[in-house]
Amino acid sequence: MIMRMVDVAIIGASGFTGAEMLRLLAGHPDMNLVYATADTQAGRPVASLYPGLAAAYPDLAMESFEPERVDGADLVVLGLPHQASMALAPDLIGRVGCIVDLSAAYRLKDASLYPQWYGFDHDQPALLAEAVYGLPERTRVELVGARLVATPGCYVTAATMALAPLLDAGLIDPTGLIVDAASGVSGAGRPPTAVNAFCTVDENFRAYGLLDHRHTPEIEQNLGGAQVLFTPHLAPMNRGILATCYARPAAGADLDTGGLLAILRQAYADEPFVVVIDGPPSTKSTLGSNTVHVTARYDARTGYVMAIAALDNLTKGASGGALQAANVALGLPETAGLPNVGVAP
Repeated sequence: MIMRMVDVAIIGASGFTGAEMLRLLAGHPDMNLVYATADTQAGRPVASLYPGLAAAYPDLAMESFEPERVDGADLVVLGLPHQASMALAPDLIGRVGCIVDLSAAYRLKDASLYPQWYGFDHDQPALLAEAVYGLPERTRVELVGARLVATPGCYVTAATMALAPLLDAGLIDPTGLIVDAASGVSGAGRPPTAVNAFCTVDENFRAYGLLDHRHTPEIEQNLGGAQVLFTPHLAPMNRGILATCYARPAAGADLDTGGLLAILRQAYADEPFVVVIDGPPSTKSTLGSNTVHVTARYDARTGYVMAIAALDNLTKGASGGALQAANVALGLPETAGLPNVGVAP
């Protein structure tokens, strides 16, 4: 357990997840930012790129990456493209205390899945085997002392929080699961494209990644090899994910809504960042927080189970979840620096 201030470096800090990590670190009682890089923005003040961070970082400027600058850091956060993270992590192992990767480079345990779903061959089998999946609600014990943490995908976190306890309890059939989820535009990243331009997303709601979204195998991995049909949607909002999931009851299961909610409450009774609610979750209720809101229903008329989760895709779905996992890995209080109350209205 680290009993001093934790020195943190962020490699690739100019994107939305990097900015969110900077926001959270500014309120962390045990962490001290020592280095923030962004080669495309080197020399630019953080307060110029993200004015909302000006009060916390009035003099901080983005820097070019110099490998020796991270030597001895307690925590290095990688906010890089997948292949860049895969290439850099081997050089950092042993030189820093813990690496938390925000990309998908080390999420999938089966290396053979990367060419199909991500378009590249995974050439770091040893590190892939060592990497600990950074979802404390599912991997808390494994995270303690981890040298490399793979931060979950945002959609994946929502789907897992909604469905995993029901699968663990043997209440739903693991085949034919349906996950319909909508995300805010920040999930598309900071660089402007035709996909995230204002005139494209304003007053528009569309599905994408039909049948082949890259989060599909990660959801299936998290759910113990379940079969999932995943359809993501882009919603005209800045932040948030709402995942509505459907399942058939397991053979012989006697279900009702009260029983489903009881299972969720039991599963998450001691979780600081999961709230089981009776009403329907909403993204606005989780805005800016590291908290997931979940609920479930059983529809006797159609015979379907419905489980819903809402979260902030940049906080619990990315940087907040990463920081939560880092706290566990480094022996810090798990909730340190992480808000559990959303910004609403």
